[in-house]
Amino acid sequence: MKSTGGTLPEIVRTHEQAILHEWMQRQMESIATRRDLMSEPDLHRQSREFLRAFVNASESGRLDDIHGAAWADVREMLSRVSESRALQGFSPTETATFVFSLKQPLFKQLRQTIPDGEALVDAIWATTAAIDALGLYTAEAYQTTRNEIIGRQQQEMLELSTPVVTLWTGILALPLIGTLDSARTQVVMENLLQRIVETGSLIAILDITGVPTVDTLVAQHLLKTVAAARLMGADCIISGIRPQIAQTIVHLGVDLNSVTTKATLADAFAIALKRTGQAVVRKSAASAGPAGAPAAGAD
Repeated sequence: MKSTGGTLPEIVRTHEQAILHEWMQRQMESIATRRDLMSEPDLHRQSREFLRAFVNASESGRLDDIHGAAWADVREMLSRVSESRALQGFSPTETATFVFSLKQPLFKQLRQTIPDGEALVDAIWATTAAIDALGLYTAEAYQTTRNEIIGRQQQEMLELSTPVVTLWTGILALPLIGTLDSARTQVVMENLLQRIVETGSLIAILDITGVPTVDTLVAQHLLKTVAAARLMGADCIISGIRPQIAQTIVHLGVDLNSVTTKATLADAFAIALKRTGQAVVRKSAASAGPAGAPAAGAD
């Protein structure tokens, strides 16, 4: 970008310290309440690196094409800045301000350096286009990182909300809480099958007490999980069948005849113990001898 006062890179190089100083002031004002997230030395380092990368790119590339090869280093740096600020907890506006707050310091130096009115307008317009494009790129990079974070958190929540616990030797329980959609069903199935393999369990209890509603889709998801468990050699019992859910299943015409269902987890556990040839008895009953005889070891 030619002008009577020199090119934009020349102007920025000549007045780098003044531009950087004013830019830092504006950034510190925008994150005045977020000083706990970023120190002034770190912000100063980022700003200086970006300003120099901006100058290098504007020397070898076009200001109206920030997606060109000359701007690769600038884009990479903005991606890093956006990612780090998204992880630190900065808002989208605070992150984009890193770029947009550079406008006024640049405009100030352009006005002081370029005397010709038409050349000044051209310089300001070209600079505005570049800064706006870089600011939008920063916002998009920030959003991409936030989406990745949200995706990871959702996956972690899915895994945490589908714990497979060992109730007894050979008996697993999977308490389900909340909506059972396709994505969660996949996690449920994977976790359950993995635990069946690890423990060699023969019975798995799917407790749906915490599932608010059961529709055709939820019922189909349950049946798929039961079928997958059977292929791994484990039988399934569904517990937590409330009156409302029973009526809904009948009304929907879902066939659960091939699956053992119980109203409570305790009932399902009793059935599981019976099928595995185990039993839980009271300690006093277990230690007592034949009727009318004292318990073993009694005086």
